[in-house]
Amino acid sequence: MELNLKSLSADQAGFLKAGVKLPGFDVKALQQRTAQQPVWLHFGAGNIFRGFIASLQQSLIEQGLQQCGIQTLSAHDGAIIDEVYKPHDCLTLNVTLLPDGKTELDVIGSVTHGLKLNGTCPEDEQEALRLAAAPSLQLVSYTITEKGYAIRGLDGKYTARILEDFEKGPEHCRHAMALTARLMLKRYQNGALPVALVSMDNCSHNGDKLKDAVLTVAREWAKRGFADEGFVRYLEDPKKVSFPWSMIDKITPRPDPEIAKQLKALGIDGMEPLKTARGSFIAPFVNAEKPQYLVIEDNFPAGRPPLEKAGVLFTDKQGVDLCERMKVTTCLNPLHTALAVCGCLLGYTRISAEMEDPELVKLVKKLGYDEGLPVVDDPGILSPRAFLTEVIEKRLPNKCLPDSPQRIATDTSQKVPVRFGETIKNYQKRGLDLSKLTALPLAIAAWMRYLTGMDDEGRPFELSDDPQKEVLQQQLKGVEFGRPETLGDKLRPILSNQAIFGTDLYRAGLGEKIEQYTAQMLAGPHAVRETLKKALF
Repeated sequence: MELNLKSLSADQAGFLKAGVKLPGFDVKALQQRTAQQPVWLHFGAGNIFRGFIASLQQSLIEQGLQQCGIQTLSAHDGAIIDEVYKPHDCLTLNVTLLPDGKTELDVIGSVTHGLKLNGTCPEDEQEALRLAAAPSLQLVSYTITEKGYAIRGLDGKYTARILEDFEKGPEHCRHAMALTARLMLKRYQNGALPVALVSMDNCSHNGDKLKDAVLTVAREWAKRGFADEGFVRYLEDPKKVSFPWSMIDKITPRPDPEIAKQLKALGIDGMEPLKTARGSFIAPFVNAEKPQYLVIEDNFPAGRPPLEKAGVLFTDKQGVDLCERMKVTTCLNPLHTALAVCGCLLGYTRISAEMEDPELVKLVKKLGYDEGLPVVDDPGILSPRAFLTEVIEKRLPNKCLPDSPQRIATDTSQKVPVRFGETIKNYQKRGLDLSKLTALPLAIAAWMRYLTGMDDEGRPFELSDDPQKEVLQQQLKGVEFGRPETLGDKLRPILSNQAIFGTDLYRAGLGEKIEQYTAQMLAGPHAVRETLKKALF
């Protein structure tokens, strides 16, 4: 058996015997309808989209509540489309990993087309423009990670990529935000039709980040004559174009080769994971946990699919803000980042294994319960304490989740302003004593120690991808394992950088404490472990 329409049709009994739930609709007919009446476009062809977002629309289709699927757009990595989508007719095998070691298998057929917007396929770009102009389109959503919205560097200046898009205009743009502006320009020219642009990424006030970036591109194009001022006003009109906030949560690790072996044992071939030339870890299957949360501001000027029937929570902007802050500043994301950098230093390759380590369990419990919960607001529709308890007691320890600290450590520089910086700012707003914090400065110190590229035994290891990796490592150049005195004042430019942490950590009263912890972690073999023990117990 193989994951494609031909095999699904020919080997239906075999798939069912292997315990695979197949789509309860005609996938080919769905693909044809969706091409004619597009409802939903999605930027980001990766794992969280296929394993979560696409499954929501599939649920609605199977309930008879939707007649069309989702077309996905890849601005960053066209290899995902060429190497995974096309060979498998846009199908995904969704592998849900249960804590008891069992799995649930189902084929997702709601993704109908994969289009490359990376400059290699003009036909795909023209098709995306046609879809964007369609009156039936209701929303464009995004799972492109925090860096996908970045049009400015840490210095606050526009990046070279976006500056080039400003100058060359819509016909030759490549940044996801410029590509969005290009699609919206086409929709504006086709009657200024309404639409919702919905970021579903893990960033604070994600809708505002998306709006700021797209509007910036539009204004720069208007200055240069690529668009008229009416286009800018169209994007600024909330009755025409909305930018709802959202909060998403589902642990979706890189595809595990062991899962591919298990699928092969069931008779399903061709499931091997791959890493594209641009660094995407992808496979014909997605492995993920069962718990999932999506909270969205209910602001859709062109209407929307009834996603509440698939478990999505709709609320107002404040409700989303509280849920998002609860998750990304307190109940999950800070814990993940602390485990990621510490795990890399201590030689772990599984997050679940870290949750059997007394020091690391103490670290995340203190970070969440003792230091995070006191400054988080209860959103009402989700309980922060219950959410945190589920994370610590059920989700992170799930041995079936092949999630690694190395994956979570990716792009840490883009994450810490929210995951740590927001808690610090909340303490400042409430007039609370930051000097009493322990786990949070320990986690930041562990990241500083991680950036040296030496583990707790003094062995070099490869840092995960991060757009600021070279810059940060250059600032720590000369720091030596076993010689904490070489740290000197090298941390000051980093810890005082408000673009990294959202605040100056020295003014917050934490800079010197983080310096001390980092120096202790550099003392020699097992110094990271000993620093954690000394600080936490």
